[in-house]
Amino acid sequence: MIKKISTSVATILTIGFLLILNSCGNTSKKTNTATTSDTDEKEVVKTVYASDVIPFFDDWKLILGDGSNAGIANNFENKDFFYTENDGTSNWVVFKAPNGGDTHGTSNNTRTELAQIKKWYPKTANDKLTATLKVMNVSATGDARVAASHAVVVGQIHSADKFENEPLKIFYKKFPGHTKGSVFWHYEINTAGDDNSKRWDYSSAVWGNDFSVVGTDENTYPEEPKDGIALGEEFSYEIEVKDGIMNLTFTSKDHETKTFTKNLIESEYATKADIPEQTQKLFVPIGQDGVERKEAYTGEGCFFKLGAYNQTNGKSPEVNKNWCSGAETHNGDIQKQYADGNYAEVWFKTGSISVSEDAVSNEGYFTKND
Repeated sequence: MIKKISTSVATILTIGFLLILNSCGNTSKKTNTATTSDTDEKEVVKTVYASDVIPFFDDWKLILGDGSNAGIANNFENKDFFYTENDGTSNWVVFKAPNGGDTHGTSNNTRTELAQIKKWYPKTANDKLTATLKVMNVSATGDARVAASHAVVVGQIHSADKFENEPLKIFYKKFPGHTKGSVFWHYEINTAGDDNSKRWDYSSAVWGNDFSVVGTDENTYPEEPKDGIALGEEFSYEIEVKDGIMNLTFTSKDHETKTFTKNLIESEYATKADIPEQTQKLFVPIGQDGVERKEAYTGEGCFFKLGAYNQTNGKSPEVNKNWCSGAETHNGDIQKQYADGNYAEVWFKTGSISVSEDAVSNEGYFTKND
């Protein structure tokens, strides 16, 4: 009797033990399934592309900081030059360009920049570009006596024809150690004759100083502008060209709104007597003392650009004291430049472009410069 009871107890215990093991096995399987599911959910993170943030990329081709043409940049990113970031409030499109590396076309400077795929003619134009942005970095090095040091161009109008000069460049520039930088814009003359080497720019201050305010020696900087714009501080520009006239509007919170008007089809600089004092001091001493065609940019196809066109480069100031910055480039090593601040970085939050019906293909510009 005792033996039978013992056998029954042993049987019950064995069955109970097997049930526990089976229960543990099921629990383990369920846990693994849940873990895998959680991992899958974490891995499926939707990439936010630039074209999700500012949906206007059908109107542009993207030039990268290695000199390559990435084409129309819908659903595109490149982690070295062009991607998106969120600052905790908004998504932004990031344009980044080192001091030294391969460049696009004939420029000495790197750029990560959009170039419009159509061109329009100033005399019949009705075209507009707007943008809201903040500059996050300009080069940590550069000769303070060189006007282009520590600067980046964030918007342009560019000619696609003849000399391919630039009736508009919008700059941001900040010297090391300063909290605030300057925003200014340039008009480059469309040089008369066949020699473009004597072309020059005229600079107009928006907030802070213009291009001509430089240091007294390589590492001695001018006084910080009182009404300047800090790195990371938002500002906006609007460029409108209509019937030959360029209208510019610049806005920023806690700063005075500034407006400018420039005729693109009738020159102010057609004789030597018209060369302004700023140019006499900045460009004439290095032999850039040309005059402009009387009709300025009449008859030339023009187009917008937007992004980070780094104005600081590694070329010796002995070559050109206005444009050759002598900055650190680590022999073109991009990651080393990014590591120690030798690059330009600009974030755009919004942008829009309005293209007139008279605009035509700009493919010839890309064929020539790619």
